[in-house]
Amino acid sequence: MARLLSVLLVIPLLASCTSIIEGTSKPGVVFEKTGPAGTVPAGLEEFYGQKLGWEDCAPYATTGSSREAYGTKRDVQCTRLRVPLDYGKPTGDTITIGVLRYKATGQKIGSLLTNPGGPGASGMASAAGMITAYRKTELAAKFDLVGFDPRGIGASEPAVKCLTGPERDAERLDLDVDTSPAGIAQTEQENRAYAEKCAAETKFGASMLANLGTRDVVKDMDVLRSALGDAKLSYVGYSYGTRIGTEYAETFPQNVRALILDGAVDPTQDQLASLVAQAAGFQKAFDEFVKWCRGKNDCPLGDDANASFRQLTTPLIQKPVDVGDRKLSYNDAITAAIQAMYSEQLWPILLDGLQELKDGKGTRLLALADAYFDRDDQGNYSTITDAFNAVHCVDDARLTDKNALLETAKQYKAAAPFLDDGNPPGAALDACSFWPAPVSATIAPPKADGIPPLLVISTTGDPATPYEAGVNLAKALNSRLLTFEGVQHTVFLQGDQCVDAAGVKYLVDQTLPADGTRCA
Repeated sequence: MARLLSVLLVIPLLASCTSIIEGTSKPGVVFEKTGPAGTVPAGLEEFYGQKLGWEDCAPYATTGSSREAYGTKRDVQCTRLRVPLDYGKPTGDTITIGVLRYKATGQKIGSLLTNPGGPGASGMASAAGMITAYRKTELAAKFDLVGFDPRGIGASEPAVKCLTGPERDAERLDLDVDTSPAGIAQTEQENRAYAEKCAAETKFGASMLANLGTRDVVKDMDVLRSALGDAKLSYVGYSYGTRIGTEYAETFPQNVRALILDGAVDPTQDQLASLVAQAAGFQKAFDEFVKWCRGKNDCPLGDDANASFRQLTTPLIQKPVDVGDRKLSYNDAITAAIQAMYSEQLWPILLDGLQELKDGKGTRLLALADAYFDRDDQGNYSTITDAFNAVHCVDDARLTDKNALLETAKQYKAAAPFLDDGNPPGAALDACSFWPAPVSATIAPPKADGIPPLLVISTTGDPATPYEAGVNLAKALNSRLLTFEGVQHTVFLQGDQCVDAAGVKYLVDQTLPADGTRCA
């Protein structure tokens, strides 16, 4: 993989002492200059050594969910990190990265950066949501917890912008289930228009879209590491965040201290194989939900649970259910079910939602779908969906072989029969086929020579990133695998004492759990 750092002189620098500048020109802001620290690529010194102005986080909240997560918290601080739009042109346009910090309470080791995945999820909101669990561990004394919104996402500026709130609502009602030639053509035209709209509505247009991928996120993360005063990186990445962590280890192996990669993206699978594996993962989680549901007196799923679920949901294709001044579409009902597969804690809500749907109501299922798309009660959406598409389109190879797409659609339906809408498989080109920016990543097995052993956590019943993906990532990175036996997507700092104890010990003193360790 061609990398900027392979052609730039790398200058080692020691961490400087923190310099706090009181009495700033902006009330309520405290400026700190803690970097540069560690290695700094030539030509990027001003970014690696920049001072950061820490302030109240309320102005950084961009949606109802982010206001709830950190907009009213008094124990966190926020700042904006300045980085190049294009690392190939460091003297050109710049953008900013939103950063949130919860400060260590004791003698600290450094900062612990975290990313919740997506791509497109807010790292700031995720970090704020972790604080309660974080305080219960030794990490709270040893590390500043730091969450950042990757470029183009959330509080980072400019944000990816494709659809307005009303346009996104309309998109959720547009099913695109017609797989006839005319239906495929219509879907592809809509996908082309979406790609064009993303370029037109996002500041810097195609230039911004071309520099949104993981390749650039890890460079931002290294700038942040240095500006925070850390010579080496400590990091926890969930789901797609494991791809960020893997890419960072490949790009900056000399800067790795300790990385936890939880809910791994499989480095050995292509996109189509990964899609089918994920379908099988969701079916496996649905089967576990069915077992739980049948232990309840009012489970609406009969002897053939897949058929029962389809009988409840497929009528929505022809007739959505009214929910106040909105409608529950078939797409929303499926999204709600998938959302609930991520955690057993959501199963009671899905059960209630299916019972409601049986009675012609859709309030709970629509609420689950709104949570998935991060829509607040005012109709405002976060950047998560548009950012997911934008990152995917520059991270992954274009899928233009319609025969391969059709075969994958057939395999998907076979792997997840509860999600079968009853229509023949189709093969429409997605928005990435029309994306106005090139793919910026080279797909290859990860190779990160010279890094210390990492900790990979994989869950046996993970619906979104199946267990074998973690096995394969640990093997590819020559790192330690910790197995969690359960049905959920990711697990570290989510209440399992066995997993948390192993992860905390690794982050604090870099001691890995014994080979073959399993938690249940």
